[in-house]
Amino acid sequence: MADSIPLNPVRKNSKRNPYYNSARRSRYSLEDEPSNLDEMPLMMSEEGFENDESDYQTLPRARVNQRQRGLGWFLLGGWKVLCGSCCDCLAHVFRRKKELKARTVWLGCPEKCEEKYPKNGIKNQKYNIFTFVPGVLYQQFKFFLNLYFLVVACSQFVPSLKIGYLYTYWAPLGFVLAVTVVREAVDEARRYQRDKEMNSQLYSKLTVRGKIQVKSSDIQVGDLIIVEKNQRIPADMIFLRTSEKTGSCFIRTDQLDGETDWKLKVAVGCTQRLPAVGDLFSISAYVYAQRPQLDIHSFEGNFTREDTDPQIHESLSIENTLWASTVVASGTVIGVVIYTGKETRSVLNTSYAKNKVGLLDLELNRLTKALFLAQVVLSVVMVALQGFVGPWFRNLFRFIVLFSYIIPISLRVNLDMGKSAYGWMIMKDENIPGTVVRTSTIPEELGRLVYLLTDKTGTLTQNEMIFKRLHLGTVSYGTDTMDEIQSHIIQSYAQVSSQPSNSSTSGSTPSRKTQTSAPKVRKSVSSRIHEAVKAIALCHNVTPVYESHTSVNGETESAEADQDFSDDNRTYQASSPDEVALVRWTESVGLTLVNRDLTSLQLKTPSGQILSYHILQIFPFTSESKRMGIIVREESTGDITFYMKGADVAMASIVQYNDWLEEECGNMAREGLRTLVVAKKSLSEEQYQDFENRYNQAKLSIHDRTLKVAAVVESLEREMELLCLTGVEDQLQADVRPTLELLRNAGIKIWMLTGDKLETATCIAKSSHLVSRNQDIHVFRPVSNRGEAHLELNAFRRKHDCALVISGDSLEVCLRYYEHEFVELACQCPAVVCCRCSPTQKAHIVTLLQQHTANRTCAIGDGGNDVSMIQAAHCGIGIEGKEGKQASLAADFSITQFKHIGRLLMVHGRNSYKRSAALGQFVMHRGMIISTMQAVFSSIFFFASVPLYQGFLMVGYATIYTMFPVFSLVLDQDVKPEMALLYPELYKDLTKGRSLSFKTFLIWVLISIYQGGILMYGAMLLFESEFVHVVAISFTALILTELLMVALTIRTWHWLMVVAEFFSLGCYLASLAFLNEYFGIGRVSFGAFLDLSFITTWPFLWKVSAITLVSCLPLYIIKYLKRKFSPPSYSKLSS
Repeated sequence: MADSIPLNPVRKNSKRNPYYNSARRSRYSLEDEPSNLDEMPLMMSEEGFENDESDYQTLPRARVNQRQRGLGWFLLGGWKVLCGSCCDCLAHVFRRKKELKARTVWLGCPEKCEEKYPKNGIKNQKYNIFTFVPGVLYQQFKFFLNLYFLVVACSQFVPSLKIGYLYTYWAPLGFVLAVTVVREAVDEARRYQRDKEMNSQLYSKLTVRGKIQVKSSDIQVGDLIIVEKNQRIPADMIFLRTSEKTGSCFIRTDQLDGETDWKLKVAVGCTQRLPAVGDLFSISAYVYAQRPQLDIHSFEGNFTREDTDPQIHESLSIENTLWASTVVASGTVIGVVIYTGKETRSVLNTSYAKNKVGLLDLELNRLTKALFLAQVVLSVVMVALQGFVGPWFRNLFRFIVLFSYIIPISLRVNLDMGKSAYGWMIMKDENIPGTVVRTSTIPEELGRLVYLLTDKTGTLTQNEMIFKRLHLGTVSYGTDTMDEIQSHIIQSYAQVSSQPSNSSTSGSTPSRKTQTSAPKVRKSVSSRIHEAVKAIALCHNVTPVYESHTSVNGETESAEADQDFSDDNRTYQASSPDEVALVRWTESVGLTLVNRDLTSLQLKTPSGQILSYHILQIFPFTSESKRMGIIVREESTGDITFYMKGADVAMASIVQYNDWLEEECGNMAREGLRTLVVAKKSLSEEQYQDFENRYNQAKLSIHDRTLKVAAVVESLEREMELLCLTGVEDQLQADVRPTLELLRNAGIKIWMLTGDKLETATCIAKSSHLVSRNQDIHVFRPVSNRGEAHLELNAFRRKHDCALVISGDSLEVCLRYYEHEFVELACQCPAVVCCRCSPTQKAHIVTLLQQHTANRTCAIGDGGNDVSMIQAAHCGIGIEGKEGKQASLAADFSITQFKHIGRLLMVHGRNSYKRSAALGQFVMHRGMIISTMQAVFSSIFFFASVPLYQGFLMVGYATIYTMFPVFSLVLDQDVKPEMALLYPELYKDLTKGRSLSFKTFLIWVLISIYQGGILMYGAMLLFESEFVHVVAISFTALILTELLMVALTIRTWHWLMVVAEFFSLGCYLASLAFLNEYFGIGRVSFGAFLDLSFITTWPFLWKVSAITLVSCLPLYIIKYLKRKFSPPSYSKLSS
């Protein structure tokens, strides 16, 4: 990777060396050989960093920020920065954020709260009734183009500056503003309606006097709220009671973290054991909750009941919480509200939508500033040639207004209509059905993208897991040999049941045994399969859920045991789809999970026998531990077994020595399978009791609780017996691989940002070919401080052309200390995978890329957790998937499948950008040519500031005479859609922005000056005798020139273009008869009314034709020669 990027040495500190080397060398010994350490500076310890941050100023980022800021900087945009920072300061003063604090919440007593907490309302509106009009007008007039038109239109109220009729200036401006205001008002009304619906949802609140109904927006901290099944949870709550006998319930979190699987939540034991709901008010209890924070995967708090002796203390963790925006999936729950409104996890993780402006609009804005400068210079030249006589200042302003057509107001109208047309074309494309354009202002962005940031679950994958491989060390089973496992399981359980009962079933077992040639080997394999399958069936967090049957009279029957365990109405729920796939597989081979609650689970053997197990402890999966464990006691024998499964990196050091695990894990990962290692350990009663005492003690500590609990569990995780290795495949969406390859060939760099585990993300990156087969993957090690980040970045810098995989925590550390270097290194990678990313981190990465690379970014996702990223990107695409519609509603473009993004970018992105660039430049050319004619006319007429063409002619020129042919450019295409998809490399050219640049703009300026000069001088030269007809002659030639120029610009003809050309010509010829009063010079005509008999003479016709030919023919010849000797890349393909 770029050796040119220096990681600047920090000051050496010899006192710290022994500490640093001894503490860090073991961890980095693999990467940092002594030879490599030479090029790495010695570092301070963390304490040193905290005490002395002065050396941080030596980093490149600091140097970038300390550029010289002089007058040039101020004029070139520094004034904007200063104004912006002043506004931010004022906003900060007026909206000073209240510091978030930890809190004590008394059950059912909102009045006992010490502080005032925010209202529980949802507000997504951009404006209120007072800020709407100023806000919309500011959004419009912050663009130079619109502000310029406003000033010019206002100047017409001053009599001495009045050039033409007021309607010629105010009608177009009013039309543009009216359309914008109406569009914004409709959007705002929709947002208001959506918020109102959410805020007025009714919930049951428990009070001393019983249940009352309250609106969602009126809920306060401390309220006891009842939430029914399938109802949205209105605020962040602690789960106190449930109607389920198990004391637990499931919630759906797809709108919070994007995961479709259900999460198991557990009620606080003390309140769940109370005899009746009303008893919640007879006890004196409170919840201590940590301060509101972003992390949706963690929570620390305590529940205390004071009115007992001794007091009851229970520790609260993430499994006791119910976050807002999640949905109750089973039972009815009662919770106490701890955070409301802006302090809820879902709102803290939401970023607000910004008004997106396309790069093309910004480029056109720059060009209009250049044109304005040219206009002012031209006006000054005119006044100077007059000799600054009389009220020259007034004359200067009149000239500026006179040449105001250099910047045509129709530019905005045409571009906005063009954007709407592209949106309509995208939605009507039959190859990408169901696509919706929600932001019609940025279709051109689709043609300029360099970075695509994609979610994993539900975007690249279907989030459907399938069990593919079981490996026992000596033997491996794939999908085609699962029936062997099934026969082993049937056989082993038949033996187990026949030993005590010696029934007739045992007769079939020996007959099967006699067929085997090596009974000893078969026996050992059989018992190992039995152990492995049993471990997989027991070690998980899956709960079987049964649909309740309804009897004939409509009442729900009580669930009977045999009806309960019937296979046809059982579904499995778990927080991980991998676990569901494993349990479904054990069911398919004969060992079925039939029942599960907080303390027990039951398995059904192939013969129908029920095995019961008592759950003693569960150690849930965390991203740090990368494993989950369970301790169960078999009820029939009393045996206690500790089962554990987890990622190979975590399990390798826990299981007994073996020589196959690492190799087989590598093999499965290369196939794109997600691997889990399963192990077990038998415990005696004494061992378990000792462990339980230590574990319960650790769970109640307030300081370093997680560390103490982990240390106790680790004391068990030693010398475990390795049972098997499993491989599960997450199925990819249709055509993900070819689509990613298409995007890569188009020069788009793809970053995958996912909340999933590192191993899973790496697997999908390989199986989806996001990382090509021959590419190395550099897994960025977990770093927690600046020293480690520095070492790891040095190690990463020495890698060349490899994909980067990094976790959210390490990313946070790197960005805190080495933002500039990290982004620069990461941008050179062919692919980047960020795992364990929170929604806000995803948005932060998008913003970083925008700031550091100045390239266009696109974010694509399908869940509520992707909304922040979609809104932060220049162009956001949402997929309507299993995770709901939140992402697709927040996005600028909504598609139904990931594969549609190929056509959306390659075809529609290309066409929108190319067409808008051509349209914008042509409309500018239309204004510049008439301004050139005005300049020539004024200079001949002794520099008089008199308009050449009268009001209606000018309006007609910008609308009915030329609008349709010019607007028909939105139907033009340089490459057929099939070609654009077949050669995605063509897309690379677009990102360079060559279709609209100062170079192409300058060419159009020269064309305009040439044609304007020819038309005006030609009219003067050829019509010396009939000089009074000069307006009619030059205007006719001008219209013909414009129509021919449109024909010259078009690359692929469409029948509507031909219709538009002839229609416009017809309109002009027809209007000649009615508008003869306008074909005079100056406000007062010189008596030169249009003479129809003169127009029909041959001299008029051939002279107009001659002028038009001279103005257009050279351009046609140049275009022909250019296509012959320097053809564009796409013309080689189309030929």
